[in-house]
Amino acid sequence: MNSMFGLAVGVCGLAFVGYCVYFDNKRRNDPNFKKKLRERRRAAREAEAAAIRSQMPPLKDNAALQQFFLQEVQMGEEMLAHGDIVNGVEHLTNAVLVCSQPQQLLGILHNTLPPQVFQLLIQQLAVAGRQQPGGFGPQILGMAEEDVE
Repeated sequence: MNSMFGLAVGVCGLAFVGYCVYFDNKRRNDPNFKKKLRERRRAAREAEAAAIRSQMPPLKDNAALQQFFLQEVQMGEEMLAHGDIVNGVEHLTNAVLVCSQPQQLLGILHNTLPPQVFQLLIQQLAVAGRQQPGGFGPQILGMAEEDVE
């Protein structure tokens, strides 16, 4: 009985390893694998950016913008406090983008955030500025780049 169980486990293990080797070989020999992988990653990035844009309130609704700004700052601070730097910076980036006085906010963030986190925020702002039609104003990024130096 024990030997039958061992034999069954061995056969299942061998079948699993064979399955892994077969599909790994199939993946490696596929000429379009890297292309498909890049397309999937690009689609995921675009979907994420679209989700963020859909969260933003209309720019003409000041009360909704203020509420969104406060919510993003709070969520960013909480995530940074819990060690989730990437998502925290993402929320702070959203807050800077809808802020009516982004230069003052960036000055405050420059004084309060660690340098590596602030640098990540600047990089996120640059990416967000390139993704939006017309950008978010060179004065935001210009001031931010001066602060980093």
